[in-house]
Amino acid sequence: MSMLNRRLQVLLDEDRYRRLEGVAKRRRVSVSTVVRDAIDRDLWSEADVQRAEAARRFLASPDMEVPDVPELLAELDELRGRRG
Repeated sequence: MSMLNRRLQVLLDEDRYRRLEGVAKRRRVSVSTVVRDAIDRDLWSEADVQRAEAARRFLASPDMEVPDVPELLAELDELRGRRG
């Protein structure tokens, strides 16, 4: 876990604070922990954004032809230099 060394002051209305407090009590953690967890869940890092974009591109790519198993094994043997 990283060292906590930055302070943030946020003003909330009663309803929002009560909701945070309720979650904190149910989870048996501090309100601050609930806020940090919400930030981690909802504010993605640059690496998270890049992974999500890569996954989106991968899932959007067209299907490719794949040989049946015997053909695939023969191709692998040939590539490994074990013909026959």
